[in-house]
Amino acid sequence: MNKPWLNAYPAGVPHDIHPEQYRSVVHLLEDSFKKNASAPFSVCLERWMSYGELDEASSAFGAWLQSLNLPEGSRVAIMLPNIPQFATTMAGVLRAGFVCVNVNPLYTARELQHQLKDSGATTIVILENFAHTLQDAIQDTAIDNVVVASMGDMLGGLYGHWITFAVRHLARMVPAFKIPLTNANGQSRKVVSFKNALSSGKSLQLKAASLTPDSIAFLQYTGGTTGLSKGAVLTHGNIVAAILQADTWFSPAVVRVGHVNKINCIAALPLYHIFALTLCFLTMRWGAHMTLIPNPRDIPKFVEVLKKRPFHLLPAVNTLFNALLLNPQFKTLDFSSLCVSQAGGMAASAGTAKKWQEVTGSTMIEGWGMSETCAIGTNNPVIANHFSGNIGLPLPSIEIAIKNDAGDSLPIGESGEICIKGPNVMTGYYMQPEETAKVFTPDGFMRTGDIGIMDAEGYTRIVDRKKDMILVSGFNVFPNELENVISLCPGVVECAAVGIPDEKQGEAIKIFVVRSDVTLTEDDIERYCRQNLTGYKMPKYIEFRDELPKTNVGKVLRRELRNSK
Repeated sequence: MNKPWLNAYPAGVPHDIHPEQYRSVVHLLEDSFKKNASAPFSVCLERWMSYGELDEASSAFGAWLQSLNLPEGSRVAIMLPNIPQFATTMAGVLRAGFVCVNVNPLYTARELQHQLKDSGATTIVILENFAHTLQDAIQDTAIDNVVVASMGDMLGGLYGHWITFAVRHLARMVPAFKIPLTNANGQSRKVVSFKNALSSGKSLQLKAASLTPDSIAFLQYTGGTTGLSKGAVLTHGNIVAAILQADTWFSPAVVRVGHVNKINCIAALPLYHIFALTLCFLTMRWGAHMTLIPNPRDIPKFVEVLKKRPFHLLPAVNTLFNALLLNPQFKTLDFSSLCVSQAGGMAASAGTAKKWQEVTGSTMIEGWGMSETCAIGTNNPVIANHFSGNIGLPLPSIEIAIKNDAGDSLPIGESGEICIKGPNVMTGYYMQPEETAKVFTPDGFMRTGDIGIMDAEGYTRIVDRKKDMILVSGFNVFPNELENVISLCPGVVECAAVGIPDEKQGEAIKIFVVRSDVTLTEDDIERYCRQNLTGYKMPKYIEFRDELPKTNVGKVLRRELRNSK
């Protein structure tokens, strides 16, 4: 296969990675724990945890899990925000030889029950703040073991106790809950505190798990914004490959920091999401440290954390970049150490990227990926000095092909479905052979559902998702293009475009706009659109909103807007 993108790689970035150097993710983690035992791994609410402490705690938790005599390949659900318990639990599950099932802590009972039932998880680790949701969801699931964590469990001594007290009794963030002690079959269910599980595990010996690159590491559930979410099966080999790909790609930008263990990675995106999860593993690979942000929606507090020490890697979705830019204090920060502003998880807008570079001096680097690809599939070179508006180049050992519906690869410059092949790509959807068969082409590429065009240098531009395309009088209109253009209109913070039924055109375009200037009118936006968009791409309706509906990760829910009255 012709790979034009290889000629555009930055100097020093290899064409391929070699995941065979690690038997499993556990091999990579334990190697890092040993090398970096005294180095800091994370800081949360100004309390630090070293790699040595993470090694000891995850070993204890893994040993406790093994003492439950769970069958090989058992699934353990993790329903935690960005607090030290997350990495401890995740590493413990993997070291014990079990499978991690990451769960969005803000799920409703219906969503949680679906994921628990679909994955067959028998154990769940959950922050007490969300245990009332589990109470309503747990029946009719296979959950036999519940580990309930408190906010301050790993923040140390009196300070940790104070944080837990404040969360429970001052902020009143822990609704009353009562986990049923028997399951639907009348059998007993174990409910223990996270602290007690760790304490019990410390007196036990963690037994080395028999893992191979083909062993399942994660069931990573897709967003589910278009229906019931599916579990992408990610093996240890997939995760190792993704870590090494990210390592090689980001290295040219962070080399100016000196030794990689000095890097401070900002973990504001939720760690249960594949984007942040992969960057968490990259941090471990480097022996660097993470600044954990438990509640990134509290922008003033987030900015206060950023003030405290130099930060080097800031991954975010477009909406988070926007929210930071709107905070007056953010503009006063020292951005001299910022090496990479990594955009992903949703399309980055040219308007936000322009403002970001003006304020921080840092170029917004856009990438693309999915749960099914262990996050990053393509990325712009991290040493770029301008926002490109495309999703960049395939990372080492990844192939991208633009295909038609029949599965034929299309020539350079033609629009088709972006398809991907590489060691980071999932093996399939859990217990869904028909869905798995649908998504893979006969030559082994995975269909992504994104429509794109590759240029002669190997850079790919996403036109849009198939399902989001708007058909106006027989012309295809892609929401991302409209949103990119309108985001540059003065006074516009963010916007979303959807198609709504129209008797004359089939579909008409409706734009939802969040504005920073209350004097901005529909006529102003219409004039701007007429200057920048051809006739059939003109919005027929414009509606101002105070905010746009989004998933917990920050993706705009176009379907919800489409269905709104």
